[in-house]
Amino acid sequence: MLRSLPEPTNTPLRGGPTLRWGVLAPGHIAREWIGAAQRYTDQRIVAVASRSAERAQEVASDFGIERAYDSYEKLVADPDVEAVYIAAPHSEHRALALLAISAGKHVLIEKPIAVSLAEAEDIVTAARAAGVFAMEAMWTRFLPQMTVVEQLLANRDLGEVLTVSADFGALFPFDPAGRAFNPALGGGALLDIGVYPAAFAHFVLGSPQSVTATGSLASTGVDAQAALILDYSTGAQSVITTSMLVETPMAATVSGTDARLLFPAKFLGPSDFHVIGRDGRRLDWTEPTGFGWGDGLAYQTAAVAQYVADGRTEAPRHTLDDTLAIMTVLQSARQQLGAL
Repeated sequence: MLRSLPEPTNTPLRGGPTLRWGVLAPGHIAREWIGAAQRYTDQRIVAVASRSAERAQEVASDFGIERAYDSYEKLVADPDVEAVYIAAPHSEHRALALLAISAGKHVLIEKPIAVSLAEAEDIVTAARAAGVFAMEAMWTRFLPQMTVVEQLLANRDLGEVLTVSADFGALFPFDPAGRAFNPALGGGALLDIGVYPAAFAHFVLGSPQSVTATGSLASTGVDAQAALILDYSTGAQSVITTSMLVETPMAATVSGTDARLLFPAKFLGPSDFHVIGRDGRRLDWTEPTGFGWGDGLAYQTAAVAQYVADGRTEAPRHTLDDTLAIMTVLQSARQQLGAL
């Protein structure tokens, strides 16, 4: 059993390179992202665009953003904008990502990157051809706690990892026209929140050899709840669950032959975890910043600026190939459930 936990290796929030950002589709998640970036990083949000001029101007006024555009095309044509954060519904990600990439902008695209593997591949192909930076906004991967877990796994401090579990369930009020339950908007638990446990399993064990899924559909045809078993060529397994019908702890566990790692709750945001050895000894990671849920969005934003400054076009902690592998798992599960 190791005697202490390693120090985090996340990109510092302040003092590093900066980018001039534009925001496409300023809804709830965009407001959280803008707020976190402005409070905790040196990044500059210089423009915001919506199909509604009133919404764009409201967000610009609320956050002191210099320019508000009434079309996405106008924002990506702005020569002062270096990078674009895309926060539209899932169904719009591909079109907006391709629009920004074609204008030569770096892109940070809300999760899931798209609604299908084919759409995700279109974004990846375009970004690589254009030589711009592109990343799915899997913010969890950039939190300090996950950089500590990353080192524990690399050092094999848990021994041989054989099981992983993770859950994310939240109670979504039923609205057949709303984003969560509307198939036309990329609705369903797997794409919206199941992407988090799927990404966690991929982070720990990589791509599975097979995916077995069971679950239930909402009356609109989207997946309302799902449980997945992922089997790996090493003999390891992951069990991940997601639901729009009930709240769950958002717990995650990584079990190895020498120790297990446990996030008791809310693993995907700033949170605590424990490492428990076979002898019962325990090491505790206590989230050091006091950050709330949305505050953690700041880490990925600072990381993108550093990667761009370093000349990278992908994030080594969450590559485009990682995104495609996770989307492959989600698509397999959705197909098995018959989800629209």
